[in-house]
Amino acid sequence: MAEPIEVNRADVLAGTPHGFLGRRGGVSTGLVAGLNMGLGSGDDDQAVAENRARGAEAVLPGAPIVSCYQIHSPACVTVTAPWSDAERPQADALATNRPGLLLGIVTADCTPVLFADREAGVIGAAHAGWKGAIGGVTDNTVAAMLTLGARREAIVAAIGPTITQASYEIDEGFRTRFLDADSANARFFAAGKPDHWQFDLPAYVAARLAAAGIAQVEDLALDTYAQADRFYSFRRATHRSEPAYGRQMALIGLSEG
Repeated sequence: MAEPIEVNRADVLAGTPHGFLGRRGGVSTGLVAGLNMGLGSGDDDQAVAENRARGAEAVLPGAPIVSCYQIHSPACVTVTAPWSDAERPQADALATNRPGLLLGIVTADCTPVLFADREAGVIGAAHAGWKGAIGGVTDNTVAAMLTLGARREAIVAAIGPTITQASYEIDEGFRTRFLDADSANARFFAAGKPDHWQFDLPAYVAARLAAAGIAQVEDLALDTYAQADRFYSFRRATHRSEPAYGRQMALIGLSEG
């Protein structure tokens, strides 16, 4: 019997179809075994397509997944109709007010953020790696949602599986980038081994969301690096000298009718 798909959901998004998927379930094999949703992972195309179909069915049956070609940017695109995988725009966030679509973001340590204003019927999804996060990808997602009719005070957000502070070692140069941007960012770094620090990416993303006026932010506190049986991790694969790694997907949609 096949392992069931794991769908992690956030309380703040209750009532809006959504899910932070992991690697459990799916048909991929080898180093990317499980529910690998990454188009650029080197996996078999048919396996990824089947995994994506299963993931969509677990969140909003019948809805197509709309994703972007992620480039670690702050760019957010507004979705008015589905496009093919080959036509994916280069961006790292999506927003829509169209029901019957699933916005999808793939990650493998970076922070997935799902947004919703239930009253206005507007949703968003962002891929917030450190580059996108410091560049303002979450701010741009909120701005795109506002143009679609969302109200800032009504938007809620959830942070899904991501690398946590205990697993995210960085060097002094990395820390300096954040301190140069804002000296208050020092609070997101804990001392590690000599000349190294531990960075709290999800806390930084949560702070950016709060600064953007998002009053309700839920962090699921799931560490991708530390839970190899549940999540894919680029950093873990790198540390193990593995030549490939999978991607999990965060999905959010609006029901029709």
